[in-house]
Amino acid sequence: MGQFHERPDAYLALMRAEVPDYDLFQDAAAAATGAGAARILELGTGTGETARRVLALHPEARLVGLDASADMLELARAALPADRADLILGDLAGPLPAGPFDVVVSALCVHHLDGPAKEDLFRRLAALLAPGGRLVVADVVLPEDPADALTPLDPAHDRPSSALDQLRWLAAAGLRPRLEWSRRDLAVLVAEAAPVPAPA
Repeated sequence: MGQFHERPDAYLALMRAEVPDYDLFQDAAAAATGAGAARILELGTGTGETARRVLALHPEARLVGLDASADMLELARAALPADRADLILGDLAGPLPAGPFDVVVSALCVHHLDGPAKEDLFRRLAALLAPGGRLVVADVVLPEDPADALTPLDPAHDRPSSALDQLRWLAAAGLRPRLEWSRRDLAVLVAEAAPVPAPA
């Protein structure tokens, strides 16, 4: 999927052409963020497609978006309301914006990391979540049946892991993970931080 970032102006058309059920996947990712968040972090903002859907479900929220491509962020700035989205140039291996966040969401980005880097990222993201906060990882995964691997991948850029491995790493980060949605080689994982304990 690395080739998509080389043509930001054609990104959305390419994704819809080559990623099965792209719009269903995006809707599922946005729905998994829940409702009522005030502060949201998005990793891999791209052209703003996921952020646009997420902000529509959280009308009071402000979003911090991180992406490694300045060209992508330029398109996202044109697509997102300036008073609700702060877009930052950066990558997943570097420092992350300061929390806490009610929701952290990432669509079609985390698969660029290998397994150990995903584990490290999940630990760092768990530390950014507010009590009861939610991490949503929507991505291409290694399916149980190889025949379901329909999304075109570039070995130089793409390192998908199984949903099961990622659920295990999310649990090891101290979160409560579950598989929210899946279709073929796409999955939406949700992992929640522990809520504030009720007063005795």
